[in-house]
Amino acid sequence: MGIWNRILETALPYLPLVSITIALGSILLAAHWFLIGRHADLGKERMFPRQIVMFGLALVGLVAMVLVLPISEVSRNRLLGIIGLLASGVVAFSSTNVVASLMAGILLRLTKPFRIGDFIRVGDHFGRVSERGLFDTEIQSESRELIAIPNTYLVSHPVTTIRSSGTIISTTLSLGYDVHHAQVEPLLLRAAEESGLTEPFVHILELGNYAITYRISGFLPEVKWLLTARSNLCRSVLDILHGKGIEIMSPTYMNQRRVGDAEKIIPTLVQEEISAPPVMAEDIVFDKAEQAGQIENEKQKLMDAIQELETALKEAPEEEKKRIKDEIAEGRERLKILEQTTEELSEETHSAEPNAARDTGKDGAPVM
Repeated sequence: MGIWNRILETALPYLPLVSITIALGSILLAAHWFLIGRHADLGKERMFPRQIVMFGLALVGLVAMVLVLPISEVSRNRLLGIIGLLASGVVAFSSTNVVASLMAGILLRLTKPFRIGDFIRVGDHFGRVSERGLFDTEIQSESRELIAIPNTYLVSHPVTTIRSSGTIISTTLSLGYDVHHAQVEPLLLRAAEESGLTEPFVHILELGNYAITYRISGFLPEVKWLLTARSNLCRSVLDILHGKGIEIMSPTYMNQRRVGDAEKIIPTLVQEEISAPPVMAEDIVFDKAEQAGQIENEKQKLMDAIQELETALKEAPEEEKKRIKDEIAEGRERLKILEQTTEELSEETHSAEPNAARDTGKDGAPVM
């Protein structure tokens, strides 16, 4: 009996620790299943707040275990002090960048200056938004590179967003004073119309010492073809002006060969026997951004439809409720599939292009 008594006396002080360890383990497992386990299809962005909650629960559990340890009050206070020091040190060393980026990401969600699929320009970078995170925003540039821009950089620099409802496409050129503007302006308007732009207009920007600077602009309703529209406008301007015998060249042009007064420097049109079909650059350049934008639009439409169905469910007769509930469940299932597709797209792209520009400089600006 003496041995059992000693064992009980030794183990008895640790019973609260064992009990609270089992209880905390059960609570953490249940919380993990409730927050993360049953939502495995959530993307990284939506999963991050849930992971923060799990970290907080684990930290509270650690403090609770220290409080029930069978040690002296002085030792307990020292352990709590060490835990507090470690936690405050982590926060102090990481808060400058992490917390600032997190708050910037939340601010961008509130102000909504752009969404996935939009063309944006910030600093020296221009591209189409392919991902939005709490810490950074990824854009796909004109050279198909993926650039991760910290959210702190986005909130501290002006961001230009091209509206999805349409934008203005422009190009400038200089012509000599020997060509009357009344002859030039109708031709530029025609060039804009033939390139596919609507509501074209011409501005005279500058009367220089040797040339007049014109700008021809037009409205592009479908912004996804932005690069192609710019190229088509320049091509159309060249074709129309050269076709009418107007020389696009600076009056200070000088060549080593003798040119007659009646000769114009206009390239000769070469008709290819077989003309290749035009390639839409946007299909190659902004492939990820286009797919992400389509998914985001479909998700928004699904969420709006689900919200309308939930509103209709409250006032629907009993015979209609089952059908509406089935449609809501089907819509939510489709949302899960879209979320998973977004996650797979992100992981596939990052694994396929490990050398994409994702570094940042000291000031938070992306480094190419």
